[in-house]
Amino acid sequence: MRPPRLSRRLTLEEAQRVPDGSGGFSLTWAAKGDLWAEVRAGSGRERAGESVTLSTVGYRITVRGAPYGAPSRPRPEQRFREGNRIYRIVSVAEADAFGLYLVCEAAEEVLT
Repeated sequence: MRPPRLSRRLTLEEAQRVPDGSGGFSLTWAAKGDLWAEVRAGSGRERAGESVTLSTVGYRITVRGAPYGAPSRPRPEQRFREGNRIYRIVSVAEADAFGLYLVCEAAEEVLT
């Protein structure tokens, strides 16, 4: 395995529920920290609705390894942000037997 080229800085974000003042909650995203990553695009697809089209592209995002429970270890319910782009994390697995790197399967969805 060749070492990944971690050349893009992504912000790891986690959803948080905050009271909306009316007895309910709203969802906000809080930054957990920045990670350097290699981002590789996969195949995409498009679904047409009545008034909008949803384009989805899969990505393989590689970051440095982190042990289970560490705040820097991505989880499927989190997302990466790069400027205005958002990558929803679908799965996370070790890329090698030593756990030096993690591979995150992610999806970017864009309404057109």
